Amino acid sequence: MRFVDSTTFTADRAWGALDIAEIDNATVRLHWTDKPYIWHVNDGPEVFVVLDGAVDMHYRRDGQEMVEHLAPGRICYADEGDEHVAHPKPQARILVVERKGRM
Repeated sequence: MRFVDSTTFTADRAWGALDIAEIDNATVRLHWTDKPYIWHVNDGPEVFVVLDGAVDMHYRRDGQEMVEHLAPGRICYADEGDEHVAHPKPQARILVVERKGRM
């Protein structure tokens, strides 16, 4: 067994991660960040769970930019083809489950 305290995890750079597990072809990673990611389009499904801090998830729907505020406990599911960028407020710890081989 392994236990992780997500509230104390930090990385040496924004979006640095701690690998928690690999389950079949998916990875479970704990990310820490104090800077936005980049706009990108998913090439597969992704589950994004804010554990600590907050994130403003910017996404595009029908060409319009939308924003959803994610506080601890909020879950975001991004499917293949979804364009988005996460902005931490001011920093966040996020659990991400996605296909193996992605950042």
